[in-house]
Amino acid sequence: MRWLLRRSSRKAVPGFGSRGSFSLFEVGFSEVRRSVATSCRAVLLPRFGGPEVLELRDNVSVPDLKPNEVLVRARAVSINPLDCRMRQGYGRSLFKPLLPLILGRDISGEVASVGSSVHSLRVGQEVFGALHPTAVRGTYVDYAILAEDELVSKPESISHVEASAIPFAALTAWRALRSTANIKPGQRVLVLGGGGAVGFSAIQLAVAVGCHVSTTCGGESTGRMVAAGAEQAVDYTTEDCEVSIKGYFDAVLDTIGVPETERIGVNLLKRGGHYMTLQGEAASLTDKYGMVVGLPMSTAILLQKQMQYRYSHGIEYNWTYMRADGEGLEEIRRLIEAGKLKVPVEKTFPITQVREAHEAKDKRLIFGKVVLELD
Repeated sequence: MRWLLRRSSRKAVPGFGSRGSFSLFEVGFSEVRRSVATSCRAVLLPRFGGPEVLELRDNVSVPDLKPNEVLVRARAVSINPLDCRMRQGYGRSLFKPLLPLILGRDISGEVASVGSSVHSLRVGQEVFGALHPTAVRGTYVDYAILAEDELVSKPESISHVEASAIPFAALTAWRALRSTANIKPGQRVLVLGGGGAVGFSAIQLAVAVGCHVSTTCGGESTGRMVAAGAEQAVDYTTEDCEVSIKGYFDAVLDTIGVPETERIGVNLLKRGGHYMTLQGEAASLTDKYGMVVGLPMSTAILLQKQMQYRYSHGIEYNWTYMRADGEGLEEIRRLIEAGKLKVPVEKTFPITQVREAHEAKDKRLIFGKVVLELD
C-alpha cells in the first residue's frame, strides 16, 4: 500500500468520477491530506457468479474525492443480501457494462480525508454509514468513498463491527416507515418477516416512535422480536398468519415480497394505510428485458398496482428501497446511543476470507448478520 502526506496549493489533476472508476486520488486546492492512500486492497467482482468470482486485489487505485465526498478507512463492512444478489447478477442490466464492481454498502471506520465542501466531519473521526444500492465502488475496500450525507459519527457505545451491521438495513426500514408511511405514535404497524436485519430494524424504529407492532418470523426468532418491543410475534412456520394476527394496521412493511405476503399485508391494512414491499420489480424486469423495455414496464406495473389497490382497498402501495438520508441516519445514531436499536452480528470474517463468508450466506449456514473485518 502506498501512502501520501503532503500539502498542496496546486490545481487538482482532472480525473474520472470517484464512484465509478479507479483513477488516482489527487489533492485539490490548498487542502491538507493526512495519510491519504493512493491505492489499497479491494474485493473486485470481475464477472457475475458464485463466491469464487470474488477477487481480493492489492494496489487498487483510490479515486479523486469530489467536494462533497469523504474518504473512510474501513474497519468493518457487513454483508447484505443485496451484495450476494448483485454478485449473482441481480441488476446486471445496469452493472454489467461497469464491471469490475466493488460490492458492499455498510461501513464503519475513520475519516481519512474530506472533500473541499465537507464541514460536518473531520479527519480521524470515527464514522459509520451506507452507500446507495446502485453505487459501483462499494465498501469491500481498505478505503471507501461516501458522500457527506451518507455518514455520521459512530456511536461510542458500540464497536466498528456492531456499527457496520446497522445503517443499510435501518435506513431501508426508515425510508419505508418514516419517509413513506410517516408513522405516528399510537398507530399499528405490521412487519412481515421481522427476523432479517431490515425487519428487525423496522420493529425497533416503530417501537421507538410509539407504535404498536406485530410481526411474523420463524419460531427461533419470536423471543427476540418480543424483546425488541413487538406486541405479537407470529411463527409463520406453525401458525396461520391471517388467523393469528388480530386487527388492522396503519402500515405494513413486507420484507418477503411474494404474492402470498402481499395479499395478507394488503388485506390487513386499514383504509388509508400504507403497504410497502422491498421486492419491487424494476431491477428484475430491466434485467430480463433491458433498460429500454424493462424500466417503462416496471413503472407501468407499479402504477397499475397503485391504482388497483387505491380503488379496491383504499390504501397506498409502494416499492421501497434504501436511499441516503442524513436526518434518518442521525436519528438512527441517537437510537443506538439510547440502546433502542441494534442488529446482532452472528459471525465475523477477515476480508481475506470474503469468499468463505459469501459461501456461508449462499448455503444458509449463517442466518444472522455477517461482518467482514479489515485490519
